Amino acid sequence: MRRAAAGSGMMRLVTRRGELPKTYGVQTKDREPLLVFMLDALRAAGCRIIHEPPANEAPFRITFETPAGERVGIIAYAFLANSKLTKNRPEDEHRFQIKYGSKDDRLHGLWQDPYGLYVTLFLGINPEEGFFVAADPVLHSPTKFFISLEFKQLEVDAILHKGWHCWERDRRASRASLDPVEVLVGGTPSSFLRYIRFEREALGEDQGHRQLLAEKPPAVLLASASVGPGAVPGEDRVHQLAQEFELTVDEVLDLIAGARRLKMAVRGWVAEAHLVRHLEKVEGVTECRRLDGEGGPDIELRYEASRIISVECKNVLRTKTADGSVRLDFQRTRASKRDPCSRYYSSSDFDVVAACLHAVSVRWEYRLARSVDLDPHRNCAGKLSHIVRLDERWTSSVRHVLTAVVNG
Repeated sequence: MRRAAAGSGMMRLVTRRGELPKTYGVQTKDREPLLVFMLDALRAAGCRIIHEPPANEAPFRITFETPAGERVGIIAYAFLANSKLTKNRPEDEHRFQIKYGSKDDRLHGLWQDPYGLYVTLFLGINPEEGFFVAADPVLHSPTKFFISLEFKQLEVDAILHKGWHCWERDRRASRASLDPVEVLVGGTPSSFLRYIRFEREALGEDQGHRQLLAEKPPAVLLASASVGPGAVPGEDRVHQLAQEFELTVDEVLDLIAGARRLKMAVRGWVAEAHLVRHLEKVEGVTECRRLDGEGGPDIELRYEASRIISVECKNVLRTKTADGSVRLDFQRTRASKRDPCSRYYSSSDFDVVAACLHAVSVRWEYRLARSVDLDPHRNCAGKLSHIVRLDERWTSSVRHVLTAVVNG
């Protein structure tokens, strides 16, 4: 995708064949209130609408210019949220039903712009009460239609009171052991532009850091969106990579800060880099290095001349349990369509799990446990449960865990 030529007045979808988002015919009378909500919210924030889509085609593609002159495009998978009473469902429950067209039991992908010019939104809007609730479009892609996303009146009250609110979705008891942990955000019209900036920054983030990002002041997102070229580096030595790119060190860092997908990828490597640094300081650890293989462990090492020991680094969730326990959403983002259990890890995939606490403590610190000590999955034989509490099995003592691995 490329921007339209100068002077065209809007961003056009210019893509190779197969890269355009799939569109669905919808009823204007049903969808127009959702479109009006978003357009009015952007105009109220001082934005100039460049392209306003028809209300009978979904998802909605809107392009606009912010008060600062930044041009932004959104692809909005927007659905009607309501609190109509449903048989056998709680009275305080709100929901929005994810559906376009007729029920077909197929999986439908939520389009992401490979060039990063358009931000994908996945949300329910209640025009009457004046709020929206949004879910992670990456986590929900692909999705079936005619399924509902539920949330409580308690969260609606918080949205209407504060104007912006984030929380961990309350799963049905029957689904809690199967579905991944999910962080939702919600806001009033005055927070709609903040939501777009948030979703742009949060793309592909784990749920713990997604919540951490949602809790940050809007000025942080605004600053990230307006990163410009850096100044001349203060150090005499210029990094080899900066020399290769013919950029200053600050310009390379600004590039990372301004490219959300790059920043997300770098964040994972940063967690691993801090873990390697932490492990290398442990007496007896040798040959400690990061691995770059797809789908395998993150780090390998030897301890006191042992066999190779493999380590997987995972981020914790932002929200603790009622008793103050830190949790780990311990599963892959994707599962094979033919094997839902492929989402979960096995104890043979690696020897040690290192839980990075950054999403909770905002420090690069870790708790470790042997994979064989973790609970089995209730429904998938040979797999590990994805619902993990950092209890007495987890420790900050690297030597304790590595000794246990070596001794078997």
